[in-house]
Amino acid sequence: MWIDVTVPLRAGMPHWPGDPPVRVRAVASIGRGAECNLTALSMCVHVATHMDAPSHYLPGAASIDAMPLDATIGRARVVKIADPEAIQPRELRRHKIRRGERILFRTKNSERLWKVDHFTGNFVHITPEAAQFLAGRGVRAVGIDYLSVGSPGPDGAETHRTLLSAGIWIVEGLDLSHAPPGIYEMVCLPLKILGADGAPARVILKRRRSL
Repeated sequence: MWIDVTVPLRAGMPHWPGDPPVRVRAVASIGRGAECNLTALSMCVHVATHMDAPSHYLPGAASIDAMPLDATIGRARVVKIADPEAIQPRELRRHKIRRGERILFRTKNSERLWKVDHFTGNFVHITPEAAQFLAGRGVRAVGIDYLSVGSPGPDGAETHRTLLSAGIWIVEGLDLSHAPPGIYEMVCLPLKILGADGAPARVILKRRRSL
């Protein structure tokens, strides 16, 4: 059975401070006499479940339309993080992360932060030191269950740059509350927006019974 770990887009949902909010509005309605229903959407590409392209933080780097499909399609591992504040190297070492893995971090974010309409700044994030650890392990992709892999503070940009410079593709804004730790098949496809630094994505997981 496939599990949808995508956060639905909706008006008024949490978004990064300073970014444009999500706006969804009906511009035509059959109930009001129109021939069809028609919806308009206005949003930032870094909201809800989305991907960051290298160009988000690295000048001249690849945009989202250049993402190789095998970066986020294939085997992935959901790793549960116990630390209530941040993902640190000392906890990552226990999970024996291997080269080429796609790692999705399930933190306390999944259980609490998507249930409120406002942005929450004290989310579990990847520290710059943990980003260096993941870069050293040579992982293929990293996902996290809130709006950013990095903290809302000054070191958030460092986390992004470290991962993206190492060729690690980033998935943000997952809801892993119904995805127990383990091995899955993952399909994650961002919208193919030419030249964009990121894009909304639909992400689904299917539990694998063996390695």
